Amino acid sequence: MSLRTEWIRYGENDEYLGFTAVAERAAAPLPAVIVLQEAGGVDAHIEDVTRRIALAGYFAIAPDLFAVGGERPPELTRERLAEMMDFFNALTPGTITDASVRAAELARRPDDQAARLTETLAKFMGGALQLDQYLPHMRATAVHLRSENQATRGQKIGVMGFCLGGGLTALYACHDPDLAAAAIFYGMSPDASLAVNVACPVLGFYGASDPRVNGTIPAFAGAMKAAGKRFEPHVYEGADHAFFNDSRNSYHAGAARDAYARLLDLFRRELA
Repeated sequence: MSLRTEWIRYGENDEYLGFTAVAERAAAPLPAVIVLQEAGGVDAHIEDVTRRIALAGYFAIAPDLFAVGGERPPELTRERLAEMMDFFNALTPGTITDASVRAAELARRPDDQAARLTETLAKFMGGALQLDQYLPHMRATAVHLRSENQATRGQKIGVMGFCLGGGLTALYACHDPDLAAAAIFYGMSPDASLAVNVACPVLGFYGASDPRVNGTIPAFAGAMKAAGKRFEPHVYEGADHAFFNDSRNSYHAGAARDAYARLLDLFRRELA
């Protein structure tokens, strides 16, 4: 199948940037899926996932959350983030958030590389994980899809995201009453008090060997149940954080396969 992919600018004064994919022969209008990046930004993996969603029959867009006014800061360029992800891949799964482990690995790197990584990590750890800051970008993306984009105008929207983007998926589901479906891939759960605002079904996909993220599930799941909301978490034994990312050492084919089938079934039910 032939796809049309392009980077677009949208929002007030074209302040936001996103990678889009759609099947060339798909008749508009189409339901839309927002694909939210993990720590590495909109990289080759996220672009590939966006294309996969388009091949399934949706208009897919991956907002570049790190771009400010359409441009990324120097510390978070595509090249610098790729270097950071390679650094993360050198660490034992589950130790990325341990400052002493990161420092030990940095000490093993050449001085120039260690300096770059230190800058990138400081920028990333110091602000990129504050999810509330991305809500305006999410709202602008939804407005673009619902009202401005001819291929998706008036259609339903689903959102899916990984790691950082998984946490943002959950948070955004608490802020958009018109959202049709949400799928969290190993993202931190939002404050349980926000669950009452969720209006769509939510799927969650988690690796069993990811205690930092999984520790946030029970409170959110309990609040969703108490509020009569639909939340279906799936925890995969033998899988770690980032089990869906086939460019990382943590990739787990069995977990990724099952999660993707469930994801497509969610979108088939809720976005059609």
